[in-house]
Amino acid sequence: MSFVRPEVRAAILRWREALVGAAILLLGLYWVLGVMPGLLVWIGYLALFLGAALFFAGLQRGRARMGGGGPGVVQVVERRIGYFGPLNGGLVDLDAVTSLSLDPTEHPRHWVITHEAGPALHIPVNAEGADVLFDAFASLPGLSPGRVASTLKHEGTAPIVLWRRPDLSKRIQSLH
Repeated sequence: MSFVRPEVRAAILRWREALVGAAILLLGLYWVLGVMPGLLVWIGYLALFLGAALFFAGLQRGRARMGGGGPGVVQVVERRIGYFGPLNGGLVDLDAVTSLSLDPTEHPRHWVITHEAGPALHIPVNAEGADVLFDAFASLPGLSPGRVASTLKHEGTAPIVLWRRPDLSKRIQSLH
């Protein structure tokens, strides 16, 4: 028996990194502004820095987390994204990704990952385990986590290209 409502539990889990960062930030502030001078003040400054970093990273991750319960399951193992859905699925190596976009016209919205090895992989943003995609997308060169999080808020009528491989045009020209 749980004393916490499921909605509150889901909100705490969604924003867990930001909440821990805020707690560390407050502890560091207490130590810095406390009456005891000495080593604890310097540890407080370190806690302030680490708490602020964790708080802001947690805000980005919390904004990008859409929950679960959607169709399919997402796994990321050793730079390989796997989506196992009820109707389709596939595996994509992050090194083979050529572009990443968000398609708001599908219901639910889908990440569209195009790659060199075959057809594009469509992953619902609310698929079970889709929050691990945030870290996978952050490893793509030149793609900021803030852009990924802000794009999830966007309601549009056309797919939004978030990232395209920088050397893609050179590779295409070398084929001709």
